[in-house]
Amino acid sequence: MRIGVIFPCNEIGGDTGAVRAYVQAAEDLGFDHLEVFDHVVGEPNNYAGRLWREPFVLLGYLAAMTTTIELATGIIILPQRQTALVAKQAADVDLWSDGRLRLGLGVGWNPFEYDALGQEFHTRGRRMDEQIDALRTLWSASVVDLSVNVGTGTEQLTGGGITPLPAGNIPIWIGGRSEAALKRAVTKGQGWLSNFQDHLANDRAEFLQSLADLTAAAGGTLPPGFGIETWTSPGRTDPDTWADEAAEWEALGATHLSLRTDESRNEVMGGILAAPRTVDEHIDLLTSYAKALGRTS
Repeated sequence: MRIGVIFPCNEIGGDTGAVRAYVQAAEDLGFDHLEVFDHVVGEPNNYAGRLWREPFVLLGYLAAMTTTIELATGIIILPQRQTALVAKQAADVDLWSDGRLRLGLGVGWNPFEYDALGQEFHTRGRRMDEQIDALRTLWSASVVDLSVNVGTGTEQLTGGGITPLPAGNIPIWIGGRSEAALKRAVTKGQGWLSNFQDHLANDRAEFLQSLADLTAAAGGTLPPGFGIETWTSPGRTDPDTWADEAAEWEALGATHLSLRTDESRNEVMGGILAAPRTVDEHIDLLTSYAKALGRTS
């Protein structure tokens, strides 16, 4: 099982030095991937309105300071974005990183963002299905013919395309646990971002049900090489349990496990948000986890 980290953007994303320190520490500690989230706009006192860096710009920056760690999105809210532009941005990140991009996609949950970006919220699933096909077409050749018809305005391209093309076949993973998301994951993706984000003791039963639903959506057998990612929040559990939890996630079918070290997203007693960690505290937690799993001395 590959073990990576969720970039704690809300807590350190505004400090360029902290971003650099965190990402380089994650790679030096041997973590396999680093995952970033996407919110373009948001309202005050709303999760989408917190501090978010633009994912493709951020990953381009991170590609220049890393050499081995996989760069992933978890997720890009694809239907609110222009398809050809996403294809171009993803191709560039893949090239800058020498083929290290894993593109997680989803439909999102926030109508406010769709309104701001000029797309329809209620048709976003059907739009994304067309967009995924269009992305693969755009990455396949510099001259293509395609159209995306669902959403606000048809996106039409005839006899042209993007240049340069990506370094290879960019893997697409799908986030979400709805019936439509699970079907989309097994029919159009190479993996599923399950979005379980607490720890195994609390998530086991629901994960197993979602895994059964995912398998059913695939006709009873998942495609060969299909990936499954789940998350854990090690700051909430005893370090003595970390290795056993990771082993059990793998036994249950997870191929990727990502660590959430940011706690300011969670409410504590009285509706007060937990205190954010400093970058040094984030790195200390990553270091302790890597040691617990025997990834560093």
